[in-house]
Amino acid sequence: MGVALSDGAAGAAATPLEALGRAVCCPSSVEAWPFPGKLRGKRALDLLDELGQSGVRRAVGLATLNALAESLWRTAPPAGVVIEAGRDAFDAAEIRPGERVVVVGAFPPFLRALKRMGQDFLILETDAAKLKPDELPRFRSPDQAEATVAEADVLLVTGTTLLNDTLDPLLAAARPGARIVMVGPSAGLWPFPYFRRGVSVLGGIRVTDAEAFLEMLAEGGSGYHLFGRSAEKVVLRPAAD
Repeated sequence: MGVALSDGAAGAAATPLEALGRAVCCPSSVEAWPFPGKLRGKRALDLLDELGQSGVRRAVGLATLNALAESLWRTAPPAGVVIEAGRDAFDAAEIRPGERVVVVGAFPPFLRALKRMGQDFLILETDAAKLKPDELPRFRSPDQAEATVAEADVLLVTGTTLLNDTLDPLLAAARPGARIVMVGPSAGLWPFPYFRRGVSVLGGIRVTDAEAFLEMLAEGGSGYHLFGRSAEKVVLRPAAD
C-alpha cells in the first residue's frame, strides 16, 4: 500500500490481505476495497480519518501518515533521532546467544534469520496456519500474549499490529529492560510515539522514487522488487545523550 503527496514525499503500509480475501462479490469487494477512482487529489488530512477504520481503510490512513512523516524529514529533520539508511532492523536488534526472543507476527525474514542463528524463539501469531511445520512448536496464540511477551529479552514486533490495533497492550506487557524492535512499512518514519512506549529500534522503509514505487505496487510488486530501486530500508534509534 502506498500514498504519494503533492510535494513528492511518499509513504507505505502493509496491505491487509486477509481483508481482501473476503472480496468475492461486488458488495464485499466495495467493503474490502472502497477507494477505486476516489483517491487521487484527496487531501491528506481527509485520508488521515481512515486511521479510525479497519482493514484496507486503516492501511490507507497509515500510508498517508507515513508520507507526511517523510515530508517532515525532508523539510525539518527531527532532533534526537539517528537514522541509518540501508540497515536491516534485524541486524540492529543485535540479538545475543541465549537471549529469549519473541516475534510478534509470522515475519518470514526474521524467522529465517533466527533459525540460521540457532536462536531459540517464540512466535506470537493469530493464525498457526501461517507457520511452517518446524515453526509450530514455537507458536503461541493471542490468549497467551501477555505471558509470552513478558518473557522476552528481545521483542520483535511487526507493523501489522498497527492495523489490528494490538500494539499498545503488547508494548505494555514487555518487561523493563527488554529491547523492542518495531519493523515494517506500516511503522513509518516518525519514531517518537514508539520511543515513548519503550521501542528502541524502529525499522521502516523510505521511498526514494515515489512514481516508480507506486507503479511497482500497482503491478503487484513487493519489497523484493522495491528495495534498491524505489525504496530503501532504514533504522531509526534515539540519539545518545
